[in-house]
Amino acid sequence: MASSIERPPRDRRGHRPPARTGRPPATVRVRARRRLPSAAVALVVTAVLAGCGAPAGPAPGATPTGGAAASGPAPAAPPSVAPAAGAPGGAGAAAPAPDPSRLPGLGPQALAQIPGDTRQVVVVTGRGKDSSRSEVVLHRRTARGWRAGPAWPAHNALRGWTDDHRMGDLRSPIGVFTLSDAGGLLPDPGTRLPYDESPRFAISGTGFEGEPLEGSFDYVIAIDYNREPGTSPLDRTRPLGADRGGGVWLHVDHDGPTQGCVSLGEEHMKELLRVLDPDQHPVVVMGDAASLLR
Repeated sequence: MASSIERPPRDRRGHRPPARTGRPPATVRVRARRRLPSAAVALVVTAVLAGCGAPAGPAPGATPTGGAAASGPAPAAPPSVAPAAGAPGGAGAAAPAPDPSRLPGLGPQALAQIPGDTRQVVVVTGRGKDSSRSEVVLHRRTARGWRAGPAWPAHNALRGWTDDHRMGDLRSPIGVFTLSDAGGLLPDPGTRLPYDESPRFAISGTGFEGEPLEGSFDYVIAIDYNREPGTSPLDRTRPLGADRGGGVWLHVDHDGPTQGCVSLGEEHMKELLRVLDPDQHPVVVMGDAASLLR
């Protein structure tokens, strides 16, 4: 709820503008940045952070871990079993390649909902069903299985997680959701995702623990729950209705619980933005540890 070259001066928040080092190679499809009206409208907590909590339920680009898999996801593969020593393929035989359909910490329901063409999975694992603390790990699929990045500390909603969120319950959704759009108050740090730089991402006020919220939306990635993929994270279209929530984002951490989003450090958000590639069909799998193992 967040070099030997001359460096430019810092802005009022202590940030330096990101260096412009060019866009991705020509072999990568780069999408045009969207521009919204330039009116500097602050996003108050009730307008966006309240929408930063969303239910887990059937939605465009989303499938909850407790529901039926949407069309397209690959079915979960059975866990591989190593042969016993002395048996054919046992001791002395080359070890089999890791099963590329498996991801640590995820059970068959979550695995079945990850699309077969997905090559990037952001796993958000909550400490407990009622905890606001979690960790984020980016997994990349290779020829020999999933390769995990470092674990980053994160916050989720104040009251933890839910399979059936309703607007205002202060819980984050449990589920598998696509990641298709990004934006923020600050300039694009070099993402391949469509990026909406807008003053409308400005926010002020304090969070649940009295921490300042300013800068929380410097960088955001929209989680495709109850929203229209292919639009700015600021778009307020709610296909399931307003009572089912919306505006669920990954954003810059403000050192406190959110109203439904997942927040991590600014440097980690920038790294995530630079790595995520729409051609790799990225998704986020999120929930408390026990729920993700179902």
